[in-house]
Amino acid sequence: MESLKLSITLPVKAEKLYKAWLDSKQHALFTGAEAKASAKINGKHSAWDGYISGKNLELKTGKKIVQSWRTSEFAEDAPDSTLEITFKEKAGKTKLSLYHHGLQKGDAKKYTQGWKDFYFAPMKHYFSK
Repeated sequence: MESLKLSITLPVKAEKLYKAWLDSKQHALFTGAEAKASAKINGKHSAWDGYISGKNLELKTGKKIVQSWRTSEFAEDAPDSTLEITFKEKAGKTKLSLYHHGLQKGDAKKYTQGWKDFYFAPMKHYFSK
């Protein structure tokens, strides 16, 4: 199994960023692709027109989101990976730290670039407006 860690600091309060991640409309706006989200434990989520799917495992308002996570590229018998996102606010800016683990061999490199290209870059643009 493989894992990856990434972080980005955005000019937005932690609670607003947390709520945006768990809101279908806002998630779609900051990624630029269709998303369905839930702010409930065991609530299902999907993003990028169904490419990503999973459910919420742990939620601490404004602090932490833990989700099961898989893409349509995962082998059918492959277990879900786990995505842990933490939010640390300082002076009106928030450091979003992402720990993605339980990935299949060879996937960490691919998904590291995916997080940068399909989440961090558009989020930076969206939250800097």
